[in-house]
Amino acid sequence: MWKDTLRPSISKAHVSSEIMSAPEPIRFVSTRGKAPALRFDEALLQGLAPDGGLYIPERIPHLPPTVWRAARSFPAMAADVLARWLQGVFSEDTIARVTAEALSFPVPLVPLGEDLYVLELFHGPTLSFKDFGARTMARFAREVLRRLDERLLVLVATSGDTGSAVADGFAGLERVQVGLLYPYGQVSPVQERQLIVQRPGVQAFAVHGTFDDCQRLVKAAFADPDFSRVRLSSANSINVGRLLPQMLYYIWAVAEGGFDEVVFCVPSGNLGNLTGGVLAALSGLPVRRFVAAHNANDFFPRFLAGEGPAFGPSRRTLSNAMDVGAPSNFERLQALLGASMPERIWGTSVSDEETLQTIRQVYETNGYLADPHTAVGLEAARRYREATGDRTPLVVLATAHPAKFPEVLRQALAFEPEAPEALARLWKQEVSVIHVEAELEALKAHLLPHVAAGA
Repeated sequence: MWKDTLRPSISKAHVSSEIMSAPEPIRFVSTRGKAPALRFDEALLQGLAPDGGLYIPERIPHLPPTVWRAARSFPAMAADVLARWLQGVFSEDTIARVTAEALSFPVPLVPLGEDLYVLELFHGPTLSFKDFGARTMARFAREVLRRLDERLLVLVATSGDTGSAVADGFAGLERVQVGLLYPYGQVSPVQERQLIVQRPGVQAFAVHGTFDDCQRLVKAAFADPDFSRVRLSSANSINVGRLLPQMLYYIWAVAEGGFDEVVFCVPSGNLGNLTGGVLAALSGLPVRRFVAAHNANDFFPRFLAGEGPAFGPSRRTLSNAMDVGAPSNFERLQALLGASMPERIWGTSVSDEETLQTIRQVYETNGYLADPHTAVGLEAARRYREATGDRTPLVVLATAHPAKFPEVLRQALAFEPEAPEALARLWKQEVSVIHVEAELEALKAHLLPHVAAGA
């Protein structure tokens, strides 16, 4: 079983899997082992550990099969799961209120035949799977800030969907300001519009560089003394507050499908989505294996094939939210799985041409419209079955609504999907965006006055 094969690869940060029987809160430790252990609420506001590492749980609560076999609704199941992780930090009533407010949208499991399924994660407000983590994290952060009577600056680097989900999730919440950094010219027009529409407490920054530059700027801000006068955090998947909610839809898929065992195929970039699934598996979910589906940014599949860790610059593709050359959560996966990672995760890289071909093939065969990220997952799932002969039920995570990528769908199918109202009304809203070079001093010149104005 997964939970019996945890192999920590870091000093001091001991990870174990056990049933949580005492009310003592789970503590979170740095992947680099040189920072104090924190409770969830503390790690949530901290974001990145002081030693530069990412927070992982010191122990993992066991989830009995009744959690998914008796699931009544997604918010109720989510509250049940998170209560096991967050007891001693938030009351059960608070957890139930947060999940009911944050996760009140459908999560359908769509069969495509031959024990292949698509789990649609794009029915939230910004039509992306990022809504799960961002909305839940925002509401837990609100609870903590009220308790502490403090304010928070959230910095987010986004390659497409994270920023809009965070902006929507945090917009208008008291005590919070948000700075969004996205690579100018490297997100789809719809994604950019979602990022730059005016929202209370949110400012978008168009960085003239790559997503890796945006991520570098966020990390540099954490280390810069000029930001010491504000409480700084991040809502990227480097924040453990994003990861715990991302466990939830894996558990829901097993509940909906009634699976005794399942393979999950995860369109992957920064590896946060995959890490959420690994946490669910380590807690007892019957996952046979994960498939990491990447585009031309293929560091992780190459690592799984034995080439060793060697990050590189990100490359632009049609599945742009996955254009990550140096995935942050690789460090978490190493800490959680160690040498067993290649046994637990199978990876592959899908080209743009193959992505377009998959969109066409799936539509012609099943009548199903897949966005380019989901198409990468569907092709990876086909390859996995062909390579391994594994006929275990396989669930591909559908991470974004196809209408967010009309240009790609038109290229593949010669028509564009109908835009939902949530997208159509974007073009009627005012926008606010500041263009900056990919240098910390340039960002600070604009961001620090914005913070001071909102204080």
